[in-house]
Amino acid sequence: MRYLIFSDIHSNLEALNAVLSTVASYQIEKYVFLGDIVGYAANPNEVIDLLRTLKPLVAIRGNHDKVVAGIESGDNFNVSAQMAVSWARQQITADNRTFLTKLQRGPIIVDECFQIVHGHPEDEDFYIFSEWDAMEVLDNSKQWITFFGHTHFPIIYIQNYSNLSEEYPDVDSYCCSLSREKKYLINPGSVGQPRDSNPKASFAIFDSDADTIEIKRIEYDIKSAQEKIHKAELPEYLASRLSVGR
Repeated sequence: MRYLIFSDIHSNLEALNAVLSTVASYQIEKYVFLGDIVGYAANPNEVIDLLRTLKPLVAIRGNHDKVVAGIESGDNFNVSAQMAVSWARQQITADNRTFLTKLQRGPIIVDECFQIVHGHPEDEDFYIFSEWDAMEVLDNSKQWITFFGHTHFPIIYIQNYSNLSEEYPDVDSYCCSLSREKKYLINPGSVGQPRDSNPKASFAIFDSDADTIEIKRIEYDIKSAQEKIHKAELPEYLASRLSVGR
């Protein structure tokens, strides 16, 4: 089966449209979303509406989804993030708020094939950045692949027995074969707010028949996304960072 693995759209409609347009020829059989539909950018309703049209869809919640839905306060967010979620709460429709509220918490197993989480299997808000944290997840996972989001940073951690290695996809199309004799912890990067100094939208295609993963980067209309952020009178930083991918 061919899966679109994507994460952290953060209300960026232009980026999501670009991704879905790109994968239209890929014969995607299932859409798997790793959390954070909303927050930061200026199209929360439009992004949720579009996401809900994708069939079949497996989606889990992210920390921004929880705050916009009113499940958590967001007191631990920085000022820009707090302003964005406060604005989104005022904009979001009742139907879309209900959709966010009903999103599942990770981890969940997809098709008895792989595991998905937002941040960490034990704490959906935890950022996995270190080899130590990656090894802990892999040591405790019964699944050969765990897909995670939250960091906005594409990376593949590979555990071969007690050894851990890392792959950093730094090209527009990075494809590799996977071995079921190993374990993998894979972040597809962020659709709507990349932070690895590459402003292009990031996502992954996983083929469970061929056992391959492809992480792709594509350009999108950043200027339009920025103009909407300005029009909504959200913090300038949320617009400017899109140009530099940080």
